[in-house]
Amino acid sequence: MNIIITGASSGVGFEAVIELTQTGKHKVIALARSQDKLERLLDIAHNLNPDCELYAIAFDIVHDDYHSLQQFIESNFDNRVDVLINNAGVLINKPFTELLETDFVEMLQSNFMGHVRIIQALVKLMPPGSHILNIGSMGAYQGSAKFVGLSAYSASKAALHTLTECLAQELADQQIKVNCLALGSAQTEMLEKAFPGYESPVMAFEMGKYIADFATTGHKFFNGKILPVALSTP
Repeated sequence: MNIIITGASSGVGFEAVIELTQTGKHKVIALARSQDKLERLLDIAHNLNPDCELYAIAFDIVHDDYHSLQQFIESNFDNRVDVLINNAGVLINKPFTELLETDFVEMLQSNFMGHVRIIQALVKLMPPGSHILNIGSMGAYQGSAKFVGLSAYSASKAALHTLTECLAQELADQQIKVNCLALGSAQTEMLEKAFPGYESPVMAFEMGKYIADFATTGHKFFNGKILPVALSTP
């Protein structure tokens, strides 16, 4: 499969790339804003599998021009994307009364609009049977526990959840499946920022493996679903 994943420089995105590149079955384009972290990802992936086909590209899904990315996909992916994993995101932990309007804008841009932009740019390259996988949050899952300081983050992820359900219908005629994993905790830098001192029962590499497996097989069983993936609260 030809797979593109955003937010690949750290956390579960980083680990998902490592998992995807070890099988020898996939070509992977890993996108993130930090070139230094992407170089580290490349080094580790090639040390584990010298023959892996991994392209690590510094790219901002909110602000950068998609024309060059589309040209790269045309040249290196035969102009076809089988799986798009929308994992990029940021988190602001701040009480609601202290949040600025710019904080909400940043959350919506990074956790929602960036994914809208990349889907619109790449969906025409996705053949029947392909899969768009959005990475959401239990903090945005209806009926789940909510936490002080995460209102802007959770609200932006809730928008991504609803977009998933809408796109599953809009893209049905093209036979493109769209799902969302509402992740609970995994031991990452973002978790530490959200819940300082908390230790998750799930390691980042375990959640990364789950994401990689679901991205390549989950659309055979699910479409338009927001699936909770959590062992604990948070």
